[in-house]
Amino acid sequence: MTPSLFKQVTVAALATLCTAGAALAAPVWITIGDQAHAVLQKVAPNARTVASARVAVDVPVKRGSSTLKQAHEDVFAVEVDEDMIPSLSLAVHLQLRKCGGFVQHDSMAEALATLHRLENPDQTQLLLPSYAIDNVAEVNALLPQLQASNLLSTITDLSAFQNRRYNSTHGVAASDWLRIKWLTLLPSRTQTGSRPRWRLKQITHTWAQKSVEFELIGSGNSGETLVLGAHLDSIAGSNIEARAPGADDDASGVAGLTEIIRVLVASDFQPKRNIRFIAYAAEEVGLLGSANIANAAAARPDRVVGVMQLDMTAFKGSAQDLWIYTDYTNAAQNQFVANLAATYLPTLTVAYDACGYGCSDHASWHNRGYVASFPFEAANSSYNFAIHTANDTTATFGNQANHALKFTQLALAWLVELASDSTPAVAAAPMPVAASR
Repeated sequence: MTPSLFKQVTVAALATLCTAGAALAAPVWITIGDQAHAVLQKVAPNARTVASARVAVDVPVKRGSSTLKQAHEDVFAVEVDEDMIPSLSLAVHLQLRKCGGFVQHDSMAEALATLHRLENPDQTQLLLPSYAIDNVAEVNALLPQLQASNLLSTITDLSAFQNRRYNSTHGVAASDWLRIKWLTLLPSRTQTGSRPRWRLKQITHTWAQKSVEFELIGSGNSGETLVLGAHLDSIAGSNIEARAPGADDDASGVAGLTEIIRVLVASDFQPKRNIRFIAYAAEEVGLLGSANIANAAAARPDRVVGVMQLDMTAFKGSAQDLWIYTDYTNAAQNQFVANLAATYLPTLTVAYDACGYGCSDHASWHNRGYVASFPFEAANSSYNFAIHTANDTTATFGNQANHALKFTQLALAWLVELASDSTPAVAAAPMPVAASR
C-alpha cells in the first residue's frame, strides 16, 4: 500500500468510526495496550477508562536480537460501546500497522482481574513440562509428510468465503465447513476398542460463529494438555458483508492445524499428553473466542501446560524465516521453540520481536497464567499489510505456502516433543523478566 493510499484509507476508516460511534450500543469491557488506547481516545472520546496497570515485558534490545531487555507497557481497563469494536480493530491496524491491541471481557470484574494478574506475575504459578529434545527419530519421520500443497488448498478453500466474520452467516458456514474438513481426516471408525482416541466438536459462544476443536486424547499423561491454536474469523471494516478472504490472517494458521491433524492421524500418532487443536472464533474483535476458552480451561480436570498460536504464517516479509515474539509469552518455552528450530529446521533463521498487548490469541492464555508462545511470519514492521482488506488473498504470498510450511513443521515438532513425554509438568516460579539495560 502506498503512503498516499494508506492515508486515504485511514481517513475513510476514521470517518466510519465516527459514524459508528454516533449510535450508542451496549457497553462492553476491554483491556487495551497503551498505543491502541491512544487510538481509542481519539476515535471514541466517550469511552470510560477505569483502571490501568504497569506491565513488565521482555523485548529484544533491538529488532531481531535474541538478547532481551525489560520494557513496560501500560494496559487499561475501559468501558466502550460494543459497536465500536470492529472499527477499533480497523483503526489500530491502519494507524499503528499492528493487529489487535485489546482483549474483550465478560465483565468489569474480569477486566480488572486481568490487570491484576498482568501487574503481579509473581502470584501466578506456572506449570512447566520438560523441554528436553528426545524424540528426534519420531519427529524426523513425520516432518516430510507435511505438504505445502495441502496448506495452500485449505487456505484457498477458506478464502473462498465472502468473509468469516464472527457475527455473519459466512462465519457460521466457515465453522461448519472446518468441522466437516477435520472430520474427513479421521478414520471411518475408532480402532482403539472401547476408549475413543479423539474428540471433534464445535464450541458454542454467545455470538453466531462457533470455535472448532479437535482433541487427540493422551494415553499416559492425559491429565495434561497442549493447545495449538489459530483463529478462524476474518474481518475487513465494519460492514458485515464486506469481502474479507483472510488468506494470511488467518487461513494460513488454520491450514497449519489442519495439516498437522492429517499427518498425526494418518501416522496413528499416540500422544502421552492430550493435544487440543482449536480454531478460535471472534479473534478480530478482541480475542473473544480464545478468551472464552482460556477462561473455561480452569474448570476442566486436565491442566494446560503449553500453548502455541499460529496467526499469519504465509507472508515472508523479513529476511529471517521464523520470528519469535517475546512479550506476553513465556521465556522458557520460547527458548525451547528456538531449540526445536535449530534441531529440526537448521537451515532456517530465527529472529525476535515484540507486538504489544493483545496482538493474537496467545494473549488470552498468557492473561490466565498459562505458558504460551507466538511464532510469526515476519518482524512487526514488515508483516502482510494487506490483512483486514479484500486484498488478503493468496496472491500476496505468491500463491504458494512454502513459508507457512516452516511454521507448520515447527508446530508439529513442538507438539510431538511435548506430547510424547510422560513426565508430569512441575510447578515453577514465573521466569524473571530480563534485566533493564
